[in-house]
Formats: sequence, C-alpha cells, structure tokens
Amino acid sequence: MTIKCINKKTYVTQPLLPDINNFVRHVEDIWESKWLTNMGAKHNELENQLQDVLKVSNVSLFNNGTIALLTALKAMNLPYGSEIITTPFTFAATPHCIVWNNCKPVFCDIEPNTMTIDADKIEDLITPNTSAILGVHVYGFPCNVEKIDKIAQKHNLKVIYDAAHAFSTEINGRGIGTFGDITMFSFHATKLFNSIEGGCLTYNDETLKRKIYNLRNFGIQSEEIVEDVGINGKMNEFQAAMGLENLKIFREEQNKRYILKSIYDSNLSMVKGIRVPQMPDYTTNSYQYYPIIIDDDYPISRDELHEKFNTMNIFTRKYFYPACHDYECYKNTLSVKLSNLPVVDDLKQKVLCLPYYGSLDSAVANTICEAIKSGKQ
Repeated sequence: MTIKCINKKTYVTQPLLPDINNFVRHVEDIWESKWLTNMGAKHNELENQLQDVLKVSNVSLFNNGTIALLTALKAMNLPYGSEIITTPFTFAATPHCIVWNNCKPVFCDIEPNTMTIDADKIEDLITPNTSAILGVHVYGFPCNVEKIDKIAQKHNLKVIYDAAHAFSTEINGRGIGTFGDITMFSFHATKLFNSIEGGCLTYNDETLKRKIYNLRNFGIQSEEIVEDVGINGKMNEFQAAMGLENLKIFREEQNKRYILKSIYDSNLSMVKGIRVPQMPDYTTNSYQYYPIIIDDDYPISRDELHEKFNTMNIFTRKYFYPACHDYECYKNTLSVKLSNLPVVDDLKQKVLCLPYYGSLDSAVANTICEAIKSGKQ
C-alpha cells in the first residue's frame, strides 16, 4: 500500500479556541471596566472555577507555567545551593527553575512504563544537602505519589509536582493537584486547556496563599511595604477571559481526543515493535499527548519514522529528545557526570508523540496509522 503525502500540514497539536464572539464579549467587559491586569474580575472568577474543576483547595493563577514553577520553589524556602531530585525526561523549564532558585538539579532515572521519575531510585540519590523532590507527571501519567510522599516524610523533604501535562487528571477520584506540597499546571497554547499563556499553582496549605500572592506581585504587600523578593507573575484579564471560555469546552475536546485515541489504539496496539503506553486503571487521562515507543524490533528507528512523517507533511515530535541531562548547560555538571540514567537514555531515542487534537480528521489519523503499520522508510 502506498502512503501518500497529505496536502495540509498536520502538527503534533493545535490550540483549543472558543467561539470568537464569546471571547469578544469578555473583551468588551474588560474595555468597559478598564481593568486590564492586577487580579481583576476575570482573573478572580477563573481562580474560583479552576478550584472546582481541578478538585483542589487553593488556586493561584500566573502569567505562565514557568513563572508559576519558579514561584513554587521560592515559596518552599529551600536552602541556597541545596539539591532537588528531579527527572531529566521533561521540558527544559523544569530543571531551569531549580537553577534559577539557586539550587542544584539531581537527575533520577524514570520508570519504563509511565516514564515518570522512578520512586524506587530516589532514596539512593538523597544526601544531607537534599531539600526537595520535583516530580513531573509526564504526558499526564501520574508519578508514584504514594511512594514519593513516604520518602519525603521519612527524609523531611518538600515535594513539588510539575503537572503541565496533567490538567484535570485524577487518581482514585482525587485531583492530582492535591498531592505533595505544591503543584504547577501550565496553560500554554499547546496544552489541552489554555489561556493563551498562563499557569497556576495548587496547594493544600492555606498559609501559602498570602506568600504566593506576594511573590507573584513583586513581593508587594501594600503601597508602602515590600515583604519578599518577588517577581511579576500576574495573569492579565485577556488571558483569564480565554481561560474562562476554554473551561466551557475542554471536556468536549477531551471527548474528541478520546475518539482519536481509540483510532490510534485499535490500529497500533498489535503492531510489532510499537508500544502504546496506557494510563493505570485508577487514573483519569488528561488526553494531553499521544506518545508511542518504537522498540528495536520495529523495522526502522524512531528518527527514521519521524523523518518519514516529515515527508508526508505530518509533524510528529521527538518528545523528550534530547533529555535535560544532555543539554550543554547541564551535561558537564558533577551530578550529571555521576548519574545513572539507562532508562532515560534508552527511551529518549524511542518515544514519538503523534498528532493529537480534537479537530484532527480521522482520515489523517488513519493515514498516520497506515504509515506506522507499513514499517518502511
């Protein structure tokens, strides 16, 4: 069977956009109020609605996920120069936020199925200088939160989670943002739920609310008092308006991605050399990404399959390649030189994220599956 190039470029994701007329009505409200930023009415309404959607006690909005994660680490009051155990199989922002907080990332290997930090390998990396664990719910797969919690309690460590891929994910009916000390969600345009740019922190400890509020607003407590060395992390009203409208439709988008997942699963689950990771039974799927693993017994390599799709006008993503410990800014650090990361080093060469968004035509999805099943360059 000949696999043809498709006419229209197909990307790995596409931003969720609401009805433009509904968004314009929010813009008219903003024009009328002349309140553009600094925790306005739209901002506060979005915080309240997200609290219910994410099933969390506290939500603090930010202008993007990176600033939110920077602030989360800052709010934990971690010792200067201390070590934070994290995963190298993540987006660059994760370790960057550690370094920007004057701490040191220590990279831990990952589990082969969920591709999240391997909780069984964390304790071997703990030293007297370790202050925290930063887990990442990669592709929405949850970290082993129970094991991580036990390790953290045993060694008196803080636990921060990067849930950029896990919007609305639940474990046994519990919002994923309720685990650990603090969790970051990203609302970037590439995410299932977006506010153009944006993000939030969720946490159980009510006393963190005031500190986070101050930190995201330059540390300003009042007109005459600056209490902390803060940053400008405030979400503006236009971002919040986009978020309010996308909250109305993200479930519909998930349902469409569920159908798309069914097409992929049914076509690819029996292809020799292709592994399709699946969520644990007790976990809801955020439907953020659709990763496959190209094993050694598949006829061509991951990179060759990636290039094959490029020639077809289909743009998949080698996500995450390179891994963070391969970056020039980290690879010569002592912790990386001493690291032992065989699973990461294997999977970074094998994972490929396929196009995955609600408006993707099923015919294109089937073309993608046929290209994979053909097993030819």
